[in-house]
Amino acid sequence: MCYANTFITISEDSTVISAIVPTPKHNKPTIASIEYDLIYRNPYEYTQKDVQFLTYLIKNQIEMNNLEEKRSEFFSKSKACFRASPLVKNYGWGIHYNEVGKVAIYEKGSEHYKQLENSSQLKILKGMRTKKTVRVD
Repeated sequence: MCYANTFITISEDSTVISAIVPTPKHNKPTIASIEYDLIYRNPYEYTQKDVQFLTYLIKNQIEMNNLEEKRSEFFSKSKACFRASPLVKNYGWGIHYNEVGKVAIYEKGSEHYKQLENSSQLKILKGMRTKKTVRVD
C-alpha cells in the first residue's frame, strides 16, 4: 500500500518519550537504522517502496546491478506499509507522505509533528501496535 497526503503517527502503545535515532547493532545496520538514514537524510526524495527496496539491498549487501529485475522480484510478494515500521513502533518518528507519496520523518513532540498530526488536509493513521491486545469478553 502506498499513501499520499498521509501522516502516520507513532504507535499507540509506544513507550518512547522522545524520538530515538536508531543505531546499527553488532556493527551491522538494522532495518530501523537504514530506514532512518534513507528518509532523514533525503526528505521527500523516496517513496515507501523506494525505501523498502533500498533497505533490502543495503541490509542484505546486495550489489546494485540489475535493479529493475531485483525490484520486481522483491515486490512480487506483498510488503507491510510503514504503519509497521520500527520507526513508528519503537523509535518515536512519524512518517509523512506528501502529495506524490514521497516520505519524510518527524520526531514525536516536535512542532512539525504536532502540525501534521492535527492537519485537516491529511489522512492521519496510527502506527501499528507493537503488542497484540487480548480481548476478554
